[in-house]
Amino acid sequence: MCHMFALSSGAEPVAATFWLLDSPDSERAASLAQPDGAGLAIFTEAGRPHVIKQAITSRAGSEFAHQPRTVRSRTFVAHVRHASTGRASLANTHPFQYKDRVFAHNGVIEDLERLDDHLGDARALVAGETDSERYFALINREIDRHGGDVGSGIVAAAQWIAANLPLYSINMVLATPTELWALRYPDTNRLYVLRREAGGRHHRHLDHASPYSEIRVRSVDLAERPAVAVESERMDEDPAWRLMASGELLHVAADLTATSRVVLSIPPAHQLSLEQLRPEAAASQMVNVVPVDPSASLFDLSASG
Repeated sequence: MCHMFALSSGAEPVAATFWLLDSPDSERAASLAQPDGAGLAIFTEAGRPHVIKQAITSRAGSEFAHQPRTVRSRTFVAHVRHASTGRASLANTHPFQYKDRVFAHNGVIEDLERLDDHLGDARALVAGETDSERYFALINREIDRHGGDVGSGIVAAAQWIAANLPLYSINMVLATPTELWALRYPDTNRLYVLRREAGGRHHRHLDHASPYSEIRVRSVDLAERPAVAVESERMDEDPAWRLMASGELLHVAADLTATSRVVLSIPPAHQLSLEQLRPEAAASQMVNVVPVDPSASLFDLSASG
């Protein structure tokens, strides 16, 4: 499945180094399906989004994602794409940007013709072929319809999709210069949240990597600063990682106050199973499948190969 990572550091920006993919000659990298794209979004001091991304069409073309990249921001979004809809291209690579928002999605939404009809004029916001960018366009339209309220826009878009379109998962993260939102729905794909106090459980800098996430991130600044992280997989052995509930919308405010509410309490009207997905879509959701609630031992060196 696609791997998403989001981080908020609160009131002040922090420096962080990202590796979107493991070293290309590592044993683990050789065992994984080749991704179709990778990207990283940050915000400048003036609050403008800056997105760095690249489509990946061969292992030789993935050098961009293997290189460490040090950036500075208050909120970050990183994504490694395993394509379910649309070819490997820059236009189809996450994160997507609109105004002061950046967005990434993990899952599958079908019946895109109906979604296009529902988007109406907002279909013009979609530059690529993906279900993900259409999902983002719908969120942005609903944000505008709700007077700029991001949370209400996410809820309206997600509820319409859940009631009207076949789907496997609509997990997403959305960031602005100072705030972060994450939604997990339904329970087919995981999404974890970690409230990390300054220094974490070992009183040291943040150094997140696991056998199950293609994304690695390190921040020396977070030895002395709290943060909230969201990821498709637990990225270290910290027991404070929490699996979000199905239908849960998380909001992390500029002061790191985190609030959650269940905004989708019933199953999708048209829930798709892996067996019902198109072959390429099913393959994209089965990448690196692990148990839903891995124990700390999964982070031992023996487990990571």
